[in-house]
Amino acid sequence: MLNRLMKLALGLAVPFALLTAGPTLAEIREHQLKFAAANNKGHPQVTGMEKFAELVSAKSGGKIEVKLFPGGVLGGDVQTVSALQGGVIEMTVLNAGILAGNVKEFGAVDLPFLFNNGEEADKVMDGTFGTSLIERLPDTGLVGLAYWELGFRNLTNNRHPVTKLEDIKGLKIRTIQSPIPIELFNSLGANAVPLPYTELYTALETGTVDGQENPAANILNAKFYEVQKYMTVTRHQYNPQIVLISKKFWDGLNDEEKAVFQSAATEARDYQRKVSRELDAKAIADIKATGMEVSELSAEETQKLRDAVKPVIDKFSTEIGADTVAALFKELNTLRGQ
Repeated sequence: MLNRLMKLALGLAVPFALLTAGPTLAEIREHQLKFAAANNKGHPQVTGMEKFAELVSAKSGGKIEVKLFPGGVLGGDVQTVSALQGGVIEMTVLNAGILAGNVKEFGAVDLPFLFNNGEEADKVMDGTFGTSLIERLPDTGLVGLAYWELGFRNLTNNRHPVTKLEDIKGLKIRTIQSPIPIELFNSLGANAVPLPYTELYTALETGTVDGQENPAANILNAKFYEVQKYMTVTRHQYNPQIVLISKKFWDGLNDEEKAVFQSAATEARDYQRKVSRELDAKAIADIKATGMEVSELSAEETQKLRDAVKPVIDKFSTEIGADTVAALFKELNTLRGQ
């Protein structure tokens, strides 16, 4: 009788132990996904994508394959975002400000002369402010994994050297397809022409636009020096980039698979920023070596640009949301000890 009771007790103990042990980690399954971007191989954006794909493969034991599609081969940034929302493409990385069309608060990161350096941008984007933007994305069919960087933008053109504010007047300048850059260059006296990055080289070559504005690494990588004579180091805007994944794809992943993507995006972020900053420091010297004429703005002229774009900040602060902009500047002032 005692033996039978012991056996019964043991029989009940096994399923009870299974019930109380908590959920076991789900297994990583096989996945293959498309990761698209506008820049060409060799650009820090693509170097970051390569690192990410390598990390995902390692962390998943080779079960998850990330196939890279750089150079805009799957379309421009705006098209790619739509493809992510529809689940046609699984991932992309692009300028965070472009998402202002999906979540208006993202427009805050496009405000001119916002950050003094990359490290300041990192603290804001990786902190409370950047996280608050990412939390708004799932409702639009997107999931944000991490912020990478494109860097500080500079002006090029094919008409004449730009060494003062007045030199910008009348130039047809291509901007990204986002409201703030368009308004920014119109306020400086230029004629802003929003175009996809994939169409930019041809637009410069044919004279459809006189110039464009991009970080030095882009100017070098896209060989804009072949179709532009003059560059001015304006650093008028800093572009954080955001790594996005389709919510349709994300929702089909288990927790362990999601952890692989999240940790890979964060690790690749630190690597990508380092590569981007090292290349930016070197790129201007390399651009000069191509024969392009490079000008630096004086402190006085930079201040004139800052003053000229203040109405843009005021206008878009209302559109973005006063609370959002106030939270951004509060975080910046705290960092600067103000």
